Amino acid sequence: MNSRVPSFDVLASPAHDIVHSRFSVAAEAPQRRLLAWRDRVGHIVDILPSRADLDAPFQASIDRFQVGELVFTDCRSDLMVLDRSLARISTDRVRDFVFHVFLEGGFDNLSVRTTSRASTPAPTRILALDMNQPFRMRRHACRVSTLFVPGALVEEVFPDPEAIHGRSLDGSAPLDRLVVDHVAALSETIAGMTATEAAHAIRAAGKLLVAAFGRQARLSGDTRAAARSAMFGQIRRYIHAHLADDDLSPETVLAAFEFPRPTLYRLFQHEGGVNAYIRHQRLRRAADDLIRHPHLAVIEIAYGLGFKSASDFTRAFRRTYHMTPLDFRALVSRKLAR
Repeated sequence: MNSRVPSFDVLASPAHDIVHSRFSVAAEAPQRRLLAWRDRVGHIVDILPSRADLDAPFQASIDRFQVGELVFTDCRSDLMVLDRSLARISTDRVRDFVFHVFLEGGFDNLSVRTTSRASTPAPTRILALDMNQPFRMRRHACRVSTLFVPGALVEEVFPDPEAIHGRSLDGSAPLDRLVVDHVAALSETIAGMTATEAAHAIRAAGKLLVAAFGRQARLSGDTRAAARSAMFGQIRRYIHAHLADDDLSPETVLAAFEFPRPTLYRLFQHEGGVNAYIRHQRLRRAADDLIRHPHLAVIEIAYGLGFKSASDFTRAFRRTYHMTPLDFRALVSRKLAR
């Protein structure tokens, strides 16, 4: 991309432990505004404009506040399509969990993990995304406040934090409304806060958000739920440690933990079942191996992760990531060479 990358105006000094930056496309020529925005956010997510989008008027601005590891943004923008691909994930280090709270407007056509494309019914006020997993969505003209939350905070409620990816809340439950009100107030007042006040407010918002999603997933509130969460975490770690085993299956998991089959399937219901979870984790590991080991043959990676043949692996990879393993390796190699 030959276009100029616009810079931020730094409005607060890092010496005070809170950094406030602002960017707006208003100063750009009208035909450059969407491209300038794409340049600005391109280190995290890709913007996919059509020719009509490039010719249309476009407005966007963002305020970004950072206190230590906590990041809060307040963004106003026109309609755009956002895409965080596996290739993008493989070339950056962004691994936070992101919570979007829509104060105005919303989104639809959210796609995560698989080839299925779901239209999210309106209204949806809150969306959770794991930045270590792909997604695509169309975001309408909106005002959205976003929290970048470390994994440790999410793990306080979700034993498998990946399970929060793509979940949404309509904002109607009492806890949801409390979250939206808290975040809306934070958007209006954070610029005048001290670093300590901002850190407390951002962390409180993060905990409220995780609690709201935990309640939706029935992962919090009693001893039984805590035991279920601990059990799920143990099984997840077992699966990750045995991805290279040819015989890894629901049966081997059942044999290792000795509990009823219905219990196992209930634990992994939100993942589409145990087999689906194992296959997804193998494909995700394979994507990493394709980049970390560029001289390793695709068939070696496939066999090393329990796939029976290169064709089975290629079909599964294409179905999940919309390209072949070789095309994925070539795409990421080009990105890294830029």
